[in-house]
Amino acid sequence: MGVSLNPASILSGQGIDVSSVVQQIISEQSGPLQVWEQQQTTIASQNGELDGINNDLTNLQTAVQALADPAGAFAAQTATTSQPGVVTASSDGSAIAGTHQIVVTSLATTGTLYTDPIAGGASVSFLASGQTSGDVQLQVGGASGTIYDIPVTQGSNDTLTTLASYINTQSTANSWGVTASVVSDASGSRLALQSQNSGSVGALAIANNSNTTLTFDAPAGGTNSVLNIDGVPFSSATDTVTGAIQGVTLNLVSQSPGNPVELTVAPDSGQVSSAVTNFVTAYNTLVSDINAQYAVDPTGATPAPPLESDISLRSVQSSILNDGQYSITGNSGYINLENLGINTANDGTLTLGLNAQGQSFDQVLAANPSAVQNFFQNASGTGFANSFNTDLSNLTDPTSGPLNAELAENTAENQDLTNSITNLQTQLTAQTTALTSQFDSVNASLQAYPLLLQEITETLGTLGSGTSASGSLISSEPTLTSGL
Repeated sequence: MGVSLNPASILSGQGIDVSSVVQQIISEQSGPLQVWEQQQTTIASQNGELDGINNDLTNLQTAVQALADPAGAFAAQTATTSQPGVVTASSDGSAIAGTHQIVVTSLATTGTLYTDPIAGGASVSFLASGQTSGDVQLQVGGASGTIYDIPVTQGSNDTLTTLASYINTQSTANSWGVTASVVSDASGSRLALQSQNSGSVGALAIANNSNTTLTFDAPAGGTNSVLNIDGVPFSSATDTVTGAIQGVTLNLVSQSPGNPVELTVAPDSGQVSSAVTNFVTAYNTLVSDINAQYAVDPTGATPAPPLESDISLRSVQSSILNDGQYSITGNSGYINLENLGINTANDGTLTLGLNAQGQSFDQVLAANPSAVQNFFQNASGTGFANSFNTDLSNLTDPTSGPLNAELAENTAENQDLTNSITNLQTQLTAQTTALTSQFDSVNASLQAYPLLLQEITETLGTLGSGTSASGSLISSEPTLTSGL
């Protein structure tokens, strides 16, 4: 389409709209910009979908790795007891399946030590009459424990309140592991000492008490827990017992002498079921997102999905669906997902249902856990999850993965388009400047045209007034003379 001008307006002195004329010319030459920008929009849409499906692949690989990892869900053990009110337990991957008999004779206790009440209260001096200083030695940790010296000085720490404060300060600074307080009742006030640690390491005793009126009662507590496991005696400084049974931590809740509690260590089927559920969810998310790229509206009312004809996505879809149908041999007949109660729908997604024998996955797992594990993972690395994880590693490879490779190509193409757009815009800007200058000059001449025409008309009119009716020249016509 060419540039159109109105001759009438041009010759009337209005001239031309330089900006409009230049814009029409530039517009005719900027057609490729719209094409390139539309191509960039298409690339952006494709990249968004590719990134989303790549994320789906990564999530699926995480779920598959949990089923392929020898130290993962299949290695998890659970520890349960017949009497949680006496003993509870937890286990890690190193626990060995089996049963144990546990008898809890006593729980661990913290050491405590009290003085007899002082009738005068917590603010009176407890130094012996006539004494200005005294000494108390506190032993922590039983007969062979550490002795901490507590010098008592009149006016400084010779009351129950000030002595408790002094002991707490020293305990914090020097890690005595003791807390002091003052307790009061109708009979007076007492100094109370309590170990911060249970078991024999927290046993308290008074090794020396001189020049004071304090009378310490017999120490209490500071004993280890005592239990018996499968006939073997154990003791522990705390009620949390580790190391007695491989990979198992016992939590002693209450003592129950002569009452055996059964501990059962077994594979944690709950973690396996959860890992399989996570796999099915991640698999279905990926398959559904890929399927969405092929959901074309037959009426054409809505645009086709960005990756409708994407070859890379087709290859990913084919690989994933093939992996879902992977099977092994033997294994007591549990050779594919369907045998485990994991069925494939018409759209390629998976459903936790029943196998041909009417068993759910959890029932198959309970009946034959070793076969289920061998299907997903085995020492030769040919299990379902082993094989699937290898394929997913290839599909998600940052360089050679098909979707990542396409993203890289799109990025390069998008940069080329950006460069082309920038170069053309630079050229059009320069051309706009040149055309504006050119048409400004033309416009100035066109705007001056009426005045020039008027001057010519007036001149011609002047010449016309000096002619006769017959058209011959009048006698006053100028005569050329020689200057010679």
